[in-house]
Amino acid sequence: MAVLDNLTSQEAIDLENKYGAHNYHPLPVVLSKGEGVYVWDVEGKKYYDFLSAYSAVNQGHCHPKIVNAMIAQTKTLTLTSRAFYNDMLGKYEKFASEFFGFDKLLPMNTGAEAVETALKIARKWAYEVKGIEENKAKVIVCENNFHGRTTTIISFSNDPVARKNFGPYTEGFIKIEYDNLQALKNALEINKNVAAFLVEPIQGEAGVYVPSEGYLAAAKQLCEDNNVLFIADEVQTGIARTGRLLATCGNCNCQNKNCEGTPEVKPDILILGKALSGGAYPVSAVLANDAIMHVIRPGNHGSTFGGNPIAAAVAIAALEVVADEKLAINADRLGEIFRKEIGEFCKTNALIKSVRGKGLLNAILINDTEESSTAWDICMKLRDNGLLAKPTHGNIIRFAPPLVITEEQLKDCIAIIKQTIAAF
Repeated sequence: MAVLDNLTSQEAIDLENKYGAHNYHPLPVVLSKGEGVYVWDVEGKKYYDFLSAYSAVNQGHCHPKIVNAMIAQTKTLTLTSRAFYNDMLGKYEKFASEFFGFDKLLPMNTGAEAVETALKIARKWAYEVKGIEENKAKVIVCENNFHGRTTTIISFSNDPVARKNFGPYTEGFIKIEYDNLQALKNALEINKNVAAFLVEPIQGEAGVYVPSEGYLAAAKQLCEDNNVLFIADEVQTGIARTGRLLATCGNCNCQNKNCEGTPEVKPDILILGKALSGGAYPVSAVLANDAIMHVIRPGNHGSTFGGNPIAAAVAIAALEVVADEKLAINADRLGEIFRKEIGEFCKTNALIKSVRGKGLLNAILINDTEESSTAWDICMKLRDNGLLAKPTHGNIIRFAPPLVITEEQLKDCIAIIKQTIAAF
């Protein structure tokens, strides 16, 4: 079989199963094209994408501005490593730092890399600035977190599938209940060597758990009171997904640092990825102010591809799309419509227990156990009806369409979801 031969869906699936490691369990659909909110399989069937590559494709598939920026840059310079300067990285660092309101940006490639970077920065700050004895620093994390799958990150996961048989685990982490201020307060009182509190503003992989009103602000205040860094992992919730530029923003649809609303909390360290490139290229970043970022010096951290010219050009274009097309405002407005209509449907259908979320990051809880196949079976029927979504934690289905979706398209999708579940 030649590499460029056209494959059927089953042939493509068989190739992956034979030659690829079995580290994912994809929905059986083989995609070959994407545009805006739509994707097409190899047989030409069209679907609504209601996962957006786990919120990486917020700007829609193959957004022309992002693609054109990537093409233009690949024709001039693709990679220099950080052994030399390039003419795009500084532009990107300035643009993104000002866009999010921080002094400095440290560029990486993937979300997990960015989380690891933030942890290293926090620990080094703890030893050099806060004065914690070396190798004694602790980082507080939340139960049911998802920050990636590196060895260090799974060390503070409580997902047995992610952890089992990958030990020994990295030490230095304290797990507390999510959305529990008293638990955070107790952990800070008991442990005097805490460097940072790492938290997802909304726990996405765990099932789109939105914390109580005011939780993030109160948690940030507790961190300030104890000279502890507040690290926000916005790899999935950032870049307009929740109806705000960042999920840590309060009552505003801000597009940049000149926000006129009231920010709920300003992280000491901000972690971004996924939609930072619009899904076109692996780009992640850690942002912080000088007082924190200055602890990183030559040789402390890096990546051959981190900060490459393509990533820089793509990220600038991706953020410009978010601002120019007012994607946060669109996500906020359409998210309200989605939750209202699905919420009303919940009252009439016993198969759905509830709907929750913020902006266009939402989930429905299926009235069955986590061990059941009901959510998966529903997603298979949704696929048959032209909409792609995927379960998380067995009985929860996450819905996260590209933020360029229109109200008409959203209502069409809501109808598909209702009809599928009603028939099911």
